[in-house]
Amino acid sequence: MSVSHTPVPAPPAAPPPRAARKQPRSGFRPDVEGLRALAVTVVVLFHAGVDVLSGGYVGVDVFFVISGFLITGHLLREVDKTGTISIGSFYARRAIRLLPAATFVTAATVGVAWLWLPPVRFAAIAGDALATTFYGMNYRLAVQGTDYLGSAQAPSPLQHFWSLAVEEQFYFVWPLLLIGAVLLTRRRPHRRQRAVLTLFATITVVSFGLSVWQTGVSAPWAYFGMQTRAWELAVGGLVAATAVHWERLPGRLAIAGRWVGLSGILLAAFTFTEQTAFPGYAAALPVLATALVLGAGCARPDSRVLGLAPVQLTGRLSYGWYLWHWPVLVVGPYVFGELTTGRLVVLAGLSYLLAATTLVKVEDPVRSAPRLRRRPWHGIALGLALSTSLAAVAVAAPVYVPPPTSGSGQALDVASALANATGAERELINLVAAGAASSTVPANLTPAVDKAKVDVPELYLDGCDPAFSESEVRKPCMYGDTSGKTTLVLFGDSHAGHWFPPLDAIAKQRGWRLAVVTKSACSAASTLIYMSNLKRPYEECVRWRDAAVEYIRSLNPAMVVMSSNGNGDALDVGPDQATGWASAWRKTFGRLAQPGMKQVLISDTAWPAGDAPECVSSHLTKLEACHRPTQAAIGDGRRRALVAEAATLDGVTVIDPLPWMCTAAKCPVVIGNVLVYKDNSHLTATFAALLATVLADRLPTV
Repeated sequence: MSVSHTPVPAPPAAPPPRAARKQPRSGFRPDVEGLRALAVTVVVLFHAGVDVLSGGYVGVDVFFVISGFLITGHLLREVDKTGTISIGSFYARRAIRLLPAATFVTAATVGVAWLWLPPVRFAAIAGDALATTFYGMNYRLAVQGTDYLGSAQAPSPLQHFWSLAVEEQFYFVWPLLLIGAVLLTRRRPHRRQRAVLTLFATITVVSFGLSVWQTGVSAPWAYFGMQTRAWELAVGGLVAATAVHWERLPGRLAIAGRWVGLSGILLAAFTFTEQTAFPGYAAALPVLATALVLGAGCARPDSRVLGLAPVQLTGRLSYGWYLWHWPVLVVGPYVFGELTTGRLVVLAGLSYLLAATTLVKVEDPVRSAPRLRRRPWHGIALGLALSTSLAAVAVAAPVYVPPPTSGSGQALDVASALANATGAERELINLVAAGAASSTVPANLTPAVDKAKVDVPELYLDGCDPAFSESEVRKPCMYGDTSGKTTLVLFGDSHAGHWFPPLDAIAKQRGWRLAVVTKSACSAASTLIYMSNLKRPYEECVRWRDAAVEYIRSLNPAMVVMSSNGNGDALDVGPDQATGWASAWRKTFGRLAQPGMKQVLISDTAWPAGDAPECVSSHLTKLEACHRPTQAAIGDGRRRALVAEAATLDGVTVIDPLPWMCTAAKCPVVIGNVLVYKDNSHLTATFAALLATVLADRLPTV
């Protein structure tokens, strides 16, 4: 996100091709302002769901290049003028330019989140506010993106601050590196430009190489990491460092170059999609296109299109519009209900008005304050005061003014009811029916909604679930009665993992050892899926599954219990996903088959309509809003039936858990005093543990 209005030198006086050419005012680049407008517009419309701009996220890359160009140009001019760089002045300018608006928008977003977003999310959003204060939002998101169980969370209204974090991390070291180049060449100033160009070129090559490599290994770290984005800012720096050469371009060639560059940016915005492996090689198109526009503007900063008054106004508002648009788009549906793309665009327009108000009432008054402009340390003090105040609010708000997240009254204790029941399954079915008719969240809800995210099976805490990039099976990961002679295996993805609590209890009761062989997002069915977190086919899953099958066979287990997500799409099963998945499961059954070994398939669990704890925390007295119709909760019913039929044909025992969590019409998210789901698809470990008795009755004898 470009955040500087630092003036750059006007192009050298040269005879214009047309005598009537209008030159911009000194030190101002209207083409850069227009480029900002283009960048922010494609980002905002992409976030508003405008389908034709499926690659609108490249607007952020445009901003990175602009920022690298403007800030580097300013620093190099300071070196030429004074022979050094004033670090205090540099950071003071950044604080005055960035922090007033960013602090105001962040504080307002935290307040709005308290009022309208699900109460259970407030602590995390306050944590995001704290991360923005210290410019660490990008790495916070990178960590979340590589945690499968955590990546299902709804987007944060402060998520977009990741791009500002990238810039500020880069600029923390950027002037220091330039000072180093100046010091190294202080006795040979004629070599200074070569040293600077070498520095920029090295950063560009190394960072771009990291970007390409890491995009294929870990897309979240590649997307959000400063190390993979630094080259984009450095490319802008290279244009600034070579501006004197760009200024010599003939007028017509400069104009042609600008149009080629703008076309490249728009090509990326219209043709890239969320499936594009990005940044990687793909980022080169918008980055180099932006560099071409900036370079051409060194010779011809005037532009009929980019210089239009509405475009210039949007460019001036680009920082504020970027800050405001995302919180407005995220919070809007919680205030007004589900919104169409058209209405989201209207909300984006509202955020434009908020940006204009912020510019007039917050940004301009601070930026033009004489005391702050004359004395750099006053600007730094202002920045520290704003950051400290925001950090204090972010830390204190969840502690002292948390929104209500607990209900009222006492519900039946499900664990006691099942333990005392003559028929546990019948009692559970009755409790499910009562839950489907409930409307009030009990005060004794277990786990509490604000603890649901961490209510996970022990195997995840023990590190028995491999990372996305891993292909090896985690070993030994033995549970139950580890000294037992009979081996039970749990095999599959995270939807197999949430069956760990009951199987562990059963294994301990029967004196069996339980081997856990799971990998999140990796189905036990023999197929290849597309991994959205990695933005590519999940090849690691195929290799892991092959290793898992070999490992399981080596254990000579008495029983293998399998389960997996029943709603994903496969890349190699043909157009009929239902039939293809049934065939993929049969391949796995055949690969595992051994004499005397029993195979069990637990059909996928029902899915709530969204993040269950969030919904429950928002509807403490209207819980029925969170229950989901059963047919919608099971997804593709035909696929579910065909997979079960294929398993039966291969002699595999099929267990359908649907009656344990749904009636014929509805699937409740709370049963008695127990929260069923920890997120948008996974069972809480608390609820799963209650199913030990009913599951034990369905397992085949060994």
